[in-house]
This record gives sequence, C-alpha cells and structure tokens, in this order.
Amino acid sequence: MLRHAKAAAGLTAAGLILGLTGTLAGATAATAAPAQQGTSRTVTIQAVNNLGLNTSEAKSVQCYVRDSGYDPGTIDGQLGSNSWRAWQNLLNAEGFNAGTADGILGPNTISGLQRFLVSFGLDTGGIDGIAGPKTRAAWASFANVRGSWC
Repeated sequence: MLRHAKAAAGLTAAGLILGLTGTLAGATAATAAPAQQGTSRTVTIQAVNNLGLNTSEAKSVQCYVRDSGYDPGTIDGQLGSNSWRAWQNLLNAEGFNAGTADGILGPNTISGLQRFLVSFGLDTGGIDGIAGPKTRAAWASFANVRGSWC
C-alpha cells in the first residue's frame, strides 16, 4: 500500500530523477545560469532616540515643536531624524545653540536641549551634552508639563 502511494505521488527514485531531469535517455548536462550582478545602494539607519520618553510623551514633544513652527514629520511618538532636526532648528532659533540641524542627536543637540530645559526651570544636572538621568527626567517633565502638548 505504501509503495503504491509513493508511486502515485511520483516519489520513487526513478520518479524523482525523471521529474527533475526529464527523461533519462536524452539527458544532457545542464549549465548554470550566469550569476546576477548584485546592486549596491547606500542604506542610512534612521535611529529613534526618545531619551527615555514613552510614546505618549514623545508625541507631546513632537506636538510642541510642530506648534512652534517646525516640522517633526509624523506625530508618531518616535523621535527620529525629522523630529530631532525640527528640535535642532527650534533650539538654534531660540538661541540655545544645538549645532548643525542634521537630525542627529549628539552632544551639541543635547547641550542645546539642556539649556532649553533649564530655561523652563528644570534641573538637567548641568549643561554637559550627556543625556544622563537628570536630563532624561527633565525631558520627561517637560513632555508632561501640561499633561500633553498635543
């Protein structure tokens, strides 16, 4: 019974060979298809850094920067390069010196953000360009200062 089921399904050794190569009598050697040329492209990693904010808090600071006249992109609670570029533009325009508006959250942006947060009366632990626990806590306090900026 099992042999009959295998034969019907073409699972015998001869069936597999015939199924893969055609007929045995007229089989010829096959040549491999030429290898395809790979295309290369530059991929930019878009890092998200909410500096400890949850999604709701990140949406709040995106709304704040949007309502201040800078485009953070989609209000999605993910602080990526568009959000950080908008914050850099706002911080620079307000005199907090966030450096180049490149969308990268580096020490200059963090220092500008710390100066901004201090101007709101929040304790960042100093202006050092490091997003330590006090800077993160001040950032979260700012996000929640009115419940939400949205």
